[in-house]
Amino acid sequence: MKVTLRIARVELSTLFFSPIAWLVLIVFTFQTGLTFVDKLKLYAGYQEMGSRLSFITSAIFGGPLGLFSEIQRNVYLYIPLLTMGLMSRELSSGSIKLLLSSPVKTREIILGKYLAMMVYCLLLIAILAIFAVAGMYSIQSFDMLYITSGLLGIYLLICAYAAIGLFMSSLTAYQVVAAVSTLVVLAALNYVGLLWQDVNFVRDLTYFLSISGRADQMRDGLIISKDLCYFVLVITLFLGLSIMLLQSGREAKPLWVKIARYSLLTVTVLMLGYISSRPGLALYADMTATKTRTLTATSQQIIKQLKEPLKVTTYVNLMDDFWHMGIPKSRNKDVNFWQPYQRFMPDMKINYVYYYDTSMAEWLYKGNKGVSLDTLAKRMAKARELSLKMFMPPAEIRKIIDLRPEENRFVRCLEYNGKRSFLREYAGEMDPNPGEAEVLAAIKRLVVTPPKIGFLTGNNERAIDKVGDKDYKGSTAELSYRKSLVNQGFDVTALSLEEGDVPEDIAVLVIADPKKTLPPAVSERIIRYIDRGGNMLIAGEPGRQEVLNPLLNKLGVQLKEGILLHESRDFSPDLVMGYITTAAAATSGNYKNFWTDSVKMSMISSVGVQYTQSDFKVTEILATDSSKSWNKTGQLNQDTGYVQFDPSTGDVKATTPIAVSLTRQTKGKEQRIMVLGDADFMSAPELNRYNIRVGNFFFMFEMFKWLSYDEYPVDVSRPKAPDSKILIAKEDVTILRIILLVLLPAVLFISAVALLIRRKRR
Repeated sequence: MKVTLRIARVELSTLFFSPIAWLVLIVFTFQTGLTFVDKLKLYAGYQEMGSRLSFITSAIFGGPLGLFSEIQRNVYLYIPLLTMGLMSRELSSGSIKLLLSSPVKTREIILGKYLAMMVYCLLLIAILAIFAVAGMYSIQSFDMLYITSGLLGIYLLICAYAAIGLFMSSLTAYQVVAAVSTLVVLAALNYVGLLWQDVNFVRDLTYFLSISGRADQMRDGLIISKDLCYFVLVITLFLGLSIMLLQSGREAKPLWVKIARYSLLTVTVLMLGYISSRPGLALYADMTATKTRTLTATSQQIIKQLKEPLKVTTYVNLMDDFWHMGIPKSRNKDVNFWQPYQRFMPDMKINYVYYYDTSMAEWLYKGNKGVSLDTLAKRMAKARELSLKMFMPPAEIRKIIDLRPEENRFVRCLEYNGKRSFLREYAGEMDPNPGEAEVLAAIKRLVVTPPKIGFLTGNNERAIDKVGDKDYKGSTAELSYRKSLVNQGFDVTALSLEEGDVPEDIAVLVIADPKKTLPPAVSERIIRYIDRGGNMLIAGEPGRQEVLNPLLNKLGVQLKEGILLHESRDFSPDLVMGYITTAAAATSGNYKNFWTDSVKMSMISSVGVQYTQSDFKVTEILATDSSKSWNKTGQLNQDTGYVQFDPSTGDVKATTPIAVSLTRQTKGKEQRIMVLGDADFMSAPELNRYNIRVGNFFFMFEMFKWLSYDEYPVDVSRPKAPDSKILIAKEDVTILRIILLVLLPAVLFISAVALLIRRKRR
């Protein structure tokens, strides 16, 4: 050990008596400081403009656009300059012969030189730590553990690069050749994970060899044992190869012995890497302040209910727009999608099935009119460089599973204990993959009977199978829409009461804007459903008072006569904003958040709700703004231009309830009913409204969550980020810029000049 330390000390002296080491430090400091200061200034500007910030630590340092990611992309350019002379200098000067003829062991030579590089790498990390300290004094509740994880990841990455550089330096006496060779090898290891991904065995091998992205998890606050093992094994491999290469200069061994040694070391490292990467052996440490890299406690509780392995089968349709996400070339990327869940389900079984059938890709059929499905499949397979033999034809796949109800989309089928649920991709989004809420909703459906929501039909109500502006398919049954109820765990069905009572399996009955008077038999069946304690959502519109009020009378609720109007210079007066009431905020944490943040819901063409004493406890959920809204009775003529509040016509501004909840204890449970004076709030135009910031989606989710006794949607909400404020003004960043980009590099430069002059004088 003493010899190793002595060699390391000599190598460090040689390194720092060279301008290269100092130049790398100065350039690294300036480049890192420039990125850090620019990002800090950017977010300080956002804050001064009134933007709400969150997770500032990860926004500046982590993620694919943060400071650490910038270092990951550039640091491989520095390492060859530092490692090119480690052994090449000894080989070119002939001093290697003295080392080999001395009693110094080969491993002591290699480990000593590598230890010197590890110390130098620590200096680079120390510079990063200076920026972390600057962040600590610039960001409220700075997440230091998150930064520690990122620094560890970058340090291991640099050390791995250094081990590779040391090995390449051992191969040649020319330092420039060693530097260029190191760059080539590092580039190869960064891109090898993209090669031969369509070949099963080779795919896993090249993916393991790839160093690209290995530090990403640690960069983003999650330390995984398999990543630590990877870096340790890579360092061990190249140090071992360096030792063997140097040792061969001392021994006269046959070629086959040398090859056998290299092969044994390489195979051993690969085997250990494969074993350490098994999900069941992986250990995790979430270093983020709010545990954002770990599934929520709610999700973990759902997964704990699984007593058998979860089977996931991904069905890939050659004709679907998402075909590329599941083909062999993308297999490893798709498997990584499941990594957060495999942490808690290490025995999960993942399979892939390939087929071709009709799809929802309209562009495909427009360009191939009159072409048979089989011929089109051949064309697509050829164009995408795939073998058609791997894809089952329609008749064959339907013997296994009929995916026509899923519109033959790219879909993941989850199976457990004889039950199935589906995970879908969501078109039109930057990341079409399901999130934690959707995944856990699908898993929960396997262990808990999902609530079935019945939408009344037969009286011109809002339909769940139409995509019109007034209909509900987008919010209820659209498979490709992330926020639709079917993708949040619910079952939805159209329900006619012409023939019989509400089925027992209906958890919530929805009556949305019937335009015809309900037949007496239907009304009686609805009343029987109410009497047996069934939950309901009743939504009306102006002009529907006579249709719904007879039914609502049993609940002690009525829709007021007239229409609600709202003063606005830009919008139609019948676009009313509904705000969460204080009473509602006291009943729900999410309602309280809406109330605190003054979130409003858009209610186009709505009526007020009034109530009297009844068996139900009534809570006002949404109400209008008393300073801008009023109830208009009589005829409303909007063709005359801007409709204004006119007290002379009897208009009176007042707070008017738009949505109320009704509860009572009956049949051993709490009956829950929601009555709204608007049915458009969950139609496509209001859910996708872009010209006003509204919370209709969140309100819809919260409403159905309440009606289903908090079963669905799955609550994956997390605590608010503590690092949500920049502590310095934008102007103060200029001072920080001078310190980090001028003074700090200047100190390094002066230190370098002083040391080099001192050496020259000696």
